[in-house]
Formats: sequence, structure tokens, C-alpha cells
Amino acid sequence: MTKYESNIKQIAASQTAVYNKLADLRNLETLRERLNDPAFVDSLRASGQVPDDKLEQILQMASQLELSEDEVCINGTPLGSIALRIIERDDPKCIKFEAIGAPIQANLWIQLLPTSPYECKMRCTIGAELNFFMKQMAKKPLQEGVEKLADMLAMIPY
Repeated sequence: MTKYESNIKQIAASQTAVYNKLADLRNLETLRERLNDPAFVDSLRASGQVPDDKLEQILQMASQLELSEDEVCINGTPLGSIALRIIERDDPKCIKFEAIGAPIQANLWIQLLPTSPYECKMRCTIGAELNFFMKQMAKKPLQEGVEKLADMLAMIPY
């Protein structure tokens, strides 16, 4: 399994607060609500962090998310429905996911470490079963994807 790790992100919330938010995927509804706020979308556009074409894709995906306690499902992708399901929780240190319906076998880990009573560090890791040719093609998109996921999770209000 090939692993792709994000940089370590500092979060201004306790390890427990971040874990509790991410361990129940229904809590990601707040992210969808922020993406439905025109002021927030305008601030994203103005910041230049997300290109306009990618922002439109993100907004469309957010509108097609199905959230449950253990699973987030993205409908309407070119590959059909793809889901991330929580397969293990290690309170308050780690949440492990597996991809369902993806063209490759993949896992995601979100690791949390306290830095103070009111702050923690987070790292995201994607592990994927890739053959030699896929490894070369997928290296950059998977590394960029895990980094963007970590950035997004670090921006959520906890």
C-alpha cells in the first residue's frame, strides 16, 4: 500500500473537540452550510485559494453529499457513488476510513495529537493499493488531494 501524507496542520481547538466533530460525519453538515453561504463562497473566490472551475465542482459535490454517522457518500461522480466509511475509531487520537465504490482500494486516516488543552495537530494520510503505472499517474493528484483535505478539515469551526 502506497501512503500519501499531508503536512501537519495546527488547529485552534482541543483534540477532543476535533475528534468529536469528525467522528460523527453528520457534523460535516456545517461545511455544506458554509458552502451555501454566498459571502463565504465570495471570500473563497477573492482569496484565490480555489480556482473558479474547482470551486464550482466543490459546490456541486457538496450539494450531492449524503451524510450519516459512519459514512459520507458522494453521488453523481463520473464513477458513480463513492463513499468513505469509518472503519475504526481510536478516541480521541485517530479515525480510519475506507473507500467504498472507488476504482482502487484506499483508506484514509485522520490523526490528532494534543499540543495544549486548547489546540491540537492533525495529519491526514491516504493509503492506496496501486500498481506501478497507476502509482506514477496518481502520485500528484493523491498528494494534492490529501493536502487539500487536511486544509479543509483545519478550516472547519470546532
